[in-house]
Amino acid sequence: MDIIQHSIAVGKYLVSPLIRHQDDGNFAASVSIRSGSGSGMHDRVMRFTPRFASHAAALRYAVDEGLGWVRERAPLALPCAA
Repeated sequence: MDIIQHSIAVGKYLVSPLIRHQDDGNFAASVSIRSGSGSGMHDRVMRFTPRFASHAAALRYAVDEGLGWVRERAPLALPCAA
């Protein structure tokens, strides 16, 4: 079963984590980062190799990686962690 968590809008980006329950009981994480609209829409999907023992750990990893990618490309879109 695929579980799409709530998407996070950050500036012009939409970060959408996707967590998938694996047959072995672990969880796989990926994240979609979308920008633009219509024919100018671009969607980058990153699938991660680590497997996680819990849904929460996989979700946290996917969100952190997606927001990190956005932070590198649009540093003013996200507040810096202090």
